[in-house]
Parts: sequence; structure tokens; C-alpha cells
Amino acid sequence: MAVHMADRIRDVGVTIFSEMSALAAKHGAVNLGQGFPDFPGPALVKDAAARAIAADHNQYAPTNGLPAFQQAAAAEWERRYGRAVDPAREVTVTSGATEALLVAVLAYVQPGDEVILLEPYYDSYPVQVRLAGGVPVFVRLGMPGFTLDVERIAAAVTPRTRAIMLNTPANPCGRVFTEQELRALAALACQRDLLVISDEVYDRLVFAPHRHLPIAMLPGMWDRTITIHSTGKTFSVTGWKIGYALAAPPLTDGFRRVHQFCTFTTATPLQAGIVEGLRAGADYERVFLAEYAARRDLLVDILRRAGFGVDAPEGTYFVMADYRGFRGMNDLAFCRWLTTEVGVAAIPPSAFFHDGHPCGMVRFCFAKKDETLRAAGERFAARLPRLG
Repeated sequence: MAVHMADRIRDVGVTIFSEMSALAAKHGAVNLGQGFPDFPGPALVKDAAARAIAADHNQYAPTNGLPAFQQAAAAEWERRYGRAVDPAREVTVTSGATEALLVAVLAYVQPGDEVILLEPYYDSYPVQVRLAGGVPVFVRLGMPGFTLDVERIAAAVTPRTRAIMLNTPANPCGRVFTEQELRALAALACQRDLLVISDEVYDRLVFAPHRHLPIAMLPGMWDRTITIHSTGKTFSVTGWKIGYALAAPPLTDGFRRVHQFCTFTTATPLQAGIVEGLRAGADYERVFLAEYAARRDLLVDILRRAGFGVDAPEGTYFVMADYRGFRGMNDLAFCRWLTTEVGVAAIPPSAFFHDGHPCGMVRFCFAKKDETLRAAGERFAARLPRLG
């Protein structure tokens, strides 16, 4: 039979993460590209999931999530930000944050609606908007420093603008937007009656003295914000694919209408495992953040010693590094060269700009064991001077 691919996916190719990970595997490179930990997740969540499996909690969970999960997520939000959340009406468990983002877009973006994307963006955003029939409108963060330029965003708003997709702490650039920046964006959203889909999957990975502020906590924003979280990031179990969305009941209603026909529900015993992690609260968070701060500092030092230009990220588990002192090539070519010749894989950030903008940097991930990071450093020391 003739195969006629839908027009809306004709331009969708293989993600840059798949490409670089495959190249790393082929050449035996240290993979500091794709964002996943290479160390074990915490025993408290794995043991709880194993107990749930052994107790035969293996059938469908309620489509909106286990009540215990909803309650634990709501309690954590109140502990961290001081706002009470209704577990049953404002928390929805999803099969990963990417599903949550797509569900939010499908629920609230009509064909022809414009959605503002701040670039560099996470690469799924424009595809998700187009799947809903929406029109991505790209607004570049201020350079250098990846600042949130609200005047530039305001200039991009038209009568057809429906939403803004926000990411803080931001992947790939590592920014944690300040309260001043977020207040200006919130004022614009309220003034122009815009929805904000806020991707906050790295909310636990914020390094002192920086502080994460959910935009939903600002005046007028709870009723116009869908906040997306990822437990895979928080508990280093990315393969479990468990996210959740927090939103006021009217927004949750539309979100759930789509979610029930998307994945319907999320793995029951894995939800049970995450419940134990969420209940660990501040005790877990302190250890988690201290370990990641040490990894961040180690990779920043390794990259600086190798000759990259690096500013320590404010949040996330990614470092952006200026490579222009090594090779006169674009970032994709440099990452391919780095993987095949030096033996260390990174991600080219041009994949996160709609026009392939060359920002002169590459992205490394430090969600890795110390020995993995040091192995990358050894390859830099041995091979970069010779090839650079």
C-alpha cells in the first residue's frame, strides 16, 4: 500500500539526542550528551516500587494518578512554596513530563493559535505546538547570559497569541530566571490574557545563591499556569517516565480530558516508588543537591582545564561551554568531531534554535559518576591539544 505520512510530521526527524548517543556508542565515546544519570537511583524509591510489585499493585492506577501520589506532590508544593494544593483537583500524574507538555498544548492550543517559544528551547516544544495545529513564534533570549527579554516577548504577542512556553531552570542554557524577570513575564501574561505552560522539571536542581520561583506563585498566575514536573529528574530514574502537572481546577479539567485518551494511566508500582521519594522531602533534597553541586563543580573545572570557556550553570544538570578556541566549525560539526576524534560526546545547541543559530557553545551533561566525568577529562587532556 502507498504510505502517506501526515503533513504535520513530514519535517520531524531523528532527535539530536538519538543521533549523538548513537555516534557515542559507535565510537566508544564518553557520553556527556544525553541527559540521563549513569549512577543508581535512590534505594528508597526502588525498594518501594519493588514492594508494590511484590504486593501485586500491578493493575491500572486511576487515570489522574494514585491518590497517595497526588497527596505527596501537593504536600511537597506546600512545603516548598507555602501554597495549599488540592490533590484530587489540581495534581495529575503523567507518563513523563514530555507527555504532560504535549497534553497541555493539545488541550489549550487551537489550530492557528500562536505559541511563544523562548530559544534556545527544549526540542520537543515546536513539534508539540505544530501537532496541535498551532504556530510557534520564536523569541530569542538575550545574549550573552540568556536573559529573559520581556520587551522582546511583548513585541511578539499578537491577537492570535494563546500561550507562552516557559522553561526554568532552563535546558540547555542552565539559567534560573530571577523573580524580577518572572514578574515582568507574569505581568505581560495577565495584561494580554495568555496561558503559561511552565516546564519546571529541574526545579530541585538550583544552585546557591540562585532560587527557583514557580511563575504560578506570582499574582494572577495560578489560574493561567500549567506547571510541569519530572520525578525522573528529581530521583534519577529517567526510565520510569513519571511526571505530573499542577494547575487550577478549570485548567486541570481540560488537561485531563486529553490525558485520559493519551496514555490513560501511568505505571502503578513506579508511582508507589515515587511516593516514598516525595515524602522524603527536605532530607532527600539536601543530599541530592549537594551531590549534584559537586558534580557540577567537577565538570566545570575539567572543562576549564581543557580550554573551554565556561560559566557555572545556575540550575539543571547541564553546562554550556564555549568551544571556539579549538576549531573553526559549527557546533554540530564540532560535536561530531569531539565524539569521533576526542572520544567525548556533547550536544550542539543549534538544535534548540529554530534557525540553527550558532551560539558558539556546546552542551555537556554532568548527571554522571565522578569516574565518568574524570574519564572525559583524561581524554580532553590527552587528545585536545594534539587535535585542536
